[in-house]
Amino acid sequence: MQILVTGGAGFIGSAFVRMVLAETGDQVTNLDKLTYAGNLENLRAVEGNPRYRFVQGDICDEKLVNALLAEAKPDAIVHFAAESHVDRSIDDPAAVIETNLRGTSVLLKVAKAAGTAKFVHVSTDEVYGSLEAPLVATEEFLLNPSSPYSASKAGSDLLARSYFVTFKMPVVITRASNNYGPYQYPEKLIPLMTAHALEDRRLPVYGDGQQVRDWLYVDDHCRAILAVLQKGRVGEIYNIGGNCSLPNLDVVRRLLAATGKPESLIEYVKDRPGHDRRYALSSDKLHRETGWLPLVGFETGLAQTIDWYRANPVWLANLRKRADYQQFMERQYGNRAASR
Repeated sequence: MQILVTGGAGFIGSAFVRMVLAETGDQVTNLDKLTYAGNLENLRAVEGNPRYRFVQGDICDEKLVNALLAEAKPDAIVHFAAESHVDRSIDDPAAVIETNLRGTSVLLKVAKAAGTAKFVHVSTDEVYGSLEAPLVATEEFLLNPSSPYSASKAGSDLLARSYFVTFKMPVVITRASNNYGPYQYPEKLIPLMTAHALEDRRLPVYGDGQQVRDWLYVDDHCRAILAVLQKGRVGEIYNIGGNCSLPNLDVVRRLLAATGKPESLIEYVKDRPGHDRRYALSSDKLHRETGWLPLVGFETGLAQTIDWYRANPVWLANLRKRADYQQFMERQYGNRAASR
C-alpha cells in the first residue's frame, strides 16, 4: 500500500512510520508541520529508505493537502496529527481547535474527494472522560470530555464518524490509552519524570498523584493501528488499551526504583484544572476482530524506555534547551521543575 501518515514526526506517528517500513512492504508519505512536538530526529533511521518521504506542511492547508493526495494517491490515510497535550490546551484552547477540528475537517474533505480507500482517525480514551471504578469504557460509551484537548478530539471523532454515515467514506476510529516509550516529548509524565530522575531533579507530581491511567507501550499501539488498517471494519470504533491501570504516583515510584533514585525527589504541586481521576478502556472488540493483544508488560516497557533516554542524552537535551519547552515548564511548575 501507499500510506499517507499525518503527524509522522511526533512520538506515536514516528513509531508507526518506523514500524511500517521495518515490518511491511508499504510505502509511506509523512506529512508533518514540525511544531514543538514534531522532530525529524525521530526518523533518522528511515530517512534514506526509498519507500519513505517527508513533506513539511500543515493539515489545515487545504491547497497543500489536495495537491499531496493528488500526487501520492494514497490507498490509506493514518491521521495522527494533533495538538495532544492537555496542559497546553488549557493554556491555549484555540490551537487544539484549529489543528484537531479544522485540520481533521480538511483531511476528510480532501480524502473524500480523492476516493481514499481507508481513513484511520487516531484518537484517545480521554474523550470518554473520567470514569468511576469499576467502570471500563467500551466503544459504545457516551463521550464526556473534560479538557479543551479531549473536547477537540471528541469533536473530530464525531466529524470523522459523520463522513462515514453521510458520505459512506471508509473511516475507522481508534481510541488509545496513555502511551509511553522512546522518543516521547519530555513534557509528558514518564519522559519528564525519567529526565528529572536521571539528573537528581525534583519530580513534580500533580495533586495527590492518584489519577489512574491505563499504560500502553507505543509499539503495541502501532501494532494495533496496523491491525485496524489491515483488518478493521469501516465505520467502526476500536479501543486500544494496555491492560495496565496505575495511579500516576505508582508510576513515578516504579520509575524511581528502576533508576535507583530516592522517593524524596517527589514534590507535590498544584493540581491541573479539571484533572480527570480515572481512565479505563476495554479492548475486547479489537481483540475479537483482529487478534491484537498488547505484548509489552509495563515493567519491561518502562525499563526499555529508561534505557533509551539514558542512551540518548543529546536528543533529550536538544528539546529541553528550546525556549518553548522552558517557558512551558516554567508556566506549569515554576522553579520546581528546574530545581535540584
